[in-house]
Amino acid sequence: MNSPLASGTKLGRYEIRSLLGVGGMGEVYRARDDKLNRDVAIKILPATFSQDASRLRRFEQEAQATGTLNHPNILAVFDVGIENGAPYVVSELLEGRTLRECLQDGPLPQRVAVDYAIQIARGLQVAHEKAIVHRDLKPENLFITQDQRVKILDFGLAKLVERSDGNIAQTEIETRRAQTAPGTVMGTVGYMSPEQVRGDHIDHRSDIFSFGAVLYEMLTGERAFRGDTAVETLNAILKEDPPQLSSAQTNLSSGLDRLVWHCLEKNRERRFQSAIDVAFALESLSSVSSSERTETASLPESSRRQNRGHLLWIAVAAGLLLTALLVFATTYRREPSDEIRLMKFSIMPPPNSSFGHIALSPDGKWLAFAAATGAKVQLWVRPLDSVDARVLPGTDGASYPFWSPDGRFIGFFAGGKLKKTGLSDGITTTICDVLVGTGGTWNRDGVILFSSLGGGGLFTVGANGREVT
Repeated sequence: MNSPLASGTKLGRYEIRSLLGVGGMGEVYRARDDKLNRDVAIKILPATFSQDASRLRRFEQEAQATGTLNHPNILAVFDVGIENGAPYVVSELLEGRTLRECLQDGPLPQRVAVDYAIQIARGLQVAHEKAIVHRDLKPENLFITQDQRVKILDFGLAKLVERSDGNIAQTEIETRRAQTAPGTVMGTVGYMSPEQVRGDHIDHRSDIFSFGAVLYEMLTGERAFRGDTAVETLNAILKEDPPQLSSAQTNLSSGLDRLVWHCLEKNRERRFQSAIDVAFALESLSSVSSSERTETASLPESSRRQNRGHLLWIAVAAGLLLTALLVFATTYRREPSDEIRLMKFSIMPPPNSSFGHIALSPDGKWLAFAAATGAKVQLWVRPLDSVDARVLPGTDGASYPFWSPDGRFIGFFAGGKLKKTGLSDGITTTICDVLVGTGGTWNRDGVILFSSLGGGGLFTVGANGREVT
């Protein structure tokens, strides 16, 4: 299709209403789905992308897999097809603007940047768990809706421009300038991971590098890797580190600074190993250090790079342990006395895992926590008088655990559901549907109060699954 489609043009059951925009990956239209009586967005890709039958087949398979992703931070894909030799993708219609447009006003406030980053990490987590890698994460592919919801766009489209050997052809990399000022990075190349630049095998950790580059730009207003040409930018990705964040933001949280560097490790084995690890780290830093604004410590480059990962997890673990210590001390508070005693103890995650959210039982004897082992997140419990923890079956994807008043059950959120599991029998049951649960509490009358991201406030439901209010 060489010219924009006129209003009223039919693509299958969809009727074109208006052109929304034109980009390197095709044209986007507002259309009407008369069968389901709703407005949709249709992206029509260049017909040249369909000339390789095997590549088009891989794209269709990936688009179908993406259509199974059901998450508030991922653009919902409804349909795929071909019209006059040009592939097209039908998705939900969004109102708002891209992150690129938001960044034209300069860096984002740290609180806003962290909130957006958490949403992006959560969306990536769901896709990675289904073995779907974005491959082209950048501000142009991140959309901010009018209610401040982040949507990841174009999952799977990079598959269409991928050669059969798994590499992206250099001639097919976007070269459209996002800005017109001299020296700006060209197109997508500024967000590619080192392994993408080298043409190596790509996995979910490539998305984490691109995520780090996006977060860096949200915090500083500057691209992490930039050069006068695409070649210079690719060389910077392979061999250079971006300028320190503290040079652009003097009040940046030191923990957030280390988190960004941990995403941007050249060696993917030294990066965060999963998006859920990134989300947990961001949420912990946001809740524990939201009031802290310190300058980045001035360390030698060799020392800073060697200790990035270790320092980050020390900061996260310190916040979690402080919370547990306060609750523990409150639970075992005795009558005031003149004696002042200092009590110290440590709580470590299971081997090869990282902590998520934690919850202490009402009697102060048990600790429940979500832990990530690679991309798999499960609920664990351990008695406080032991160092041994055990995983609870049927709790994949668990987050924000909370206890029943009698300590017999643990509530948690997973897969768009509010669930509970028995401490002794390990039986997990679903209580109700939840968009994205962000916390809950359980009273002695058997009523659960919980919050949901974007759900419109607080909700109550019976622990046995009565009506949600």
